[in-house]
Amino acid sequence: MNGLNQVRDAVIDALKGAGLAAMAAYEGAAKEYEGPVASVDVAAAEGKSVGLSGYLGEKRDEKTGSIRELYGMQMDVTISLGVRAAGASDCETAMEAAAGALMEKLPAGLKLEKMSWNGIAWDKATGMFLRKGSAACRAVFLAEDSGDTGTLLDFILKGTIKK
Repeated sequence: MNGLNQVRDAVIDALKGAGLAAMAAYEGAAKEYEGPVASVDVAAAEGKSVGLSGYLGEKRDEKTGSIRELYGMQMDVTISLGVRAAGASDCETAMEAAAGALMEKLPAGLKLEKMSWNGIAWDKATGMFLRKGSAACRAVFLAEDSGDTGTLLDFILKGTIKK
């Protein structure tokens, strides 16, 4: 299961939806972006099943009429964020956009529980201003059996679409 990547990608999509350039941490150089950019990583995660061994019940497929078993899992996830910009005021504005995106644009399966930000500092490595933050979230994943073979399909972050 690639649950942590799904969480990271959902946060990146939320940041992009708020008009902020965003990338996975270590994926590219912040200097390559014209304006402010946010980097996202999963700093910590702890999972637990939902229901009895993850079993949530049955779901009827409206098209075929078949019954599928539904399973769930929750994870407590800490997201690490870094917002970089050439100017301090641009860094502050980008952090505010990132905070707004975390409060309003995350998918249904990712609930923000706590967010914190450090002060702006100069990052010698990139030659840009940097504001680091973290967000504690509860991630909910759902999976269903294939119906025909009973094989359990991948857990997908609730509120996102399979890629």
